[in-house]
Amino acid sequence: MTDLPSGLAIERGEQTARELDLSRPSRAAVIGLVVAFFAWVVLVALSEPIGRAWGSGLDARSYWVPRLGDPYANANWTTVAAYVYSPAFLQLVAPIASLAWQPFFAIWTAILLVALRFLTGPRLLLFGIAFSALELIGGNISLLLAVAIVVGFRYPAAWAFVLLTKITPGIGLLWFVVRGEWRNLAIALGATGLVVLVSGLSMPAAWVEWFGVLTNIAGRDGTWAAVPIPFAVRLPFAVALVVWGARTDRRWTVPVAAMLALPALWYGGLTMLLAVIALREPARPASSSGGDGSRIAVGGRASA
Repeated sequence: MTDLPSGLAIERGEQTARELDLSRPSRAAVIGLVVAFFAWVVLVALSEPIGRAWGSGLDARSYWVPRLGDPYANANWTTVAAYVYSPAFLQLVAPIASLAWQPFFAIWTAILLVALRFLTGPRLLLFGIAFSALELIGGNISLLLAVAIVVGFRYPAAWAFVLLTKITPGIGLLWFVVRGEWRNLAIALGATGLVVLVSGLSMPAAWVEWFGVLTNIAGRDGTWAAVPIPFAVRLPFAVALVVWGARTDRRWTVPVAAMLALPALWYGGLTMLLAVIALREPARPASSSGGDGSRIAVGGRASA
C-alpha cells in the first residue's frame, strides 16, 4: 500500500514530462523559423533595385504596379507586372500596394511565409521553404490558393479567393457536388457572389473590363517558366482526380486537382502540393469531429 502513492507520483511525473516535451518546439521547428527569417531578409534585400535581372518579386510586381483607377492598363498576360485577376483582389491588396515597393514586398513575403507555415506545420517548415523557393522568390499566390483550399473544407467561403483570382482551380468545388454537400457549395458560390456585388458597386467598369480580359487570354498557355502541358490536357485529369477523391474521401486530391487546373502550371504553382500535408488525415464522421464532419489538418495534425 505504501508503494502506491510513489508509483502514482512517478506515473504522473512521466506524464508531465511528456506533456512538457510535446510543448517544447522541436529542433526542426526552431531551425525552420530561423531559416524562414533569413529567407525573408534575403528576399526583401534582393527585391531592390526593382527590375534588375536577378531580383526577387517579379510576380509580386503584378499586384503592386496596377492601380484601382485603371487596373487593366497592362493586362497582357505573361508580361511583367500584368494584372489579370478580378478587381476584388486588387482592392484587397490596395492598402499594402500603396506603400513603396520594398515595404510592400516585405509584407507580402511575410504573408507568404505565414501561409507556408500554416501548410507545413513547424516540423516541416524547412522542407516547405526549400520546396517553395521559386514561389517565394517570385511572390505569386500559389501558397495563398493552397491555404484557401485547406480552409475551404471548414469554411467554404474561402473558395471566393480562388474563384476571383486564378478561377480555374475552382474545379475543386466538384468535391461538394459529388458528395452532395449542397450547403457548402452554396456558401462558396454565395460568398463569391457577395464579393462581386460589393466590389462591383464601387468599380462597375472594372468588372466589365475584367470579363473582356478573360476572353482575350482564354486558351493561351504559359511561358518557358511553366510545365509544358496545355490546360486542355490537364483539365480532364483534374476533374477525374477530384471526383475520385470525393467518392473515396481523400481530401488531398482537391489541391492536387486545383493545381492541375491552373490556367498555366507555373513551376512555382507546384507549391500547392504542400496542401497535401495539411490534408493528409481523412475527414472524420460528424460524431467524432465535433458536429460538422469537417476538420482541418494543419502540419499533419487535424484540428477541429
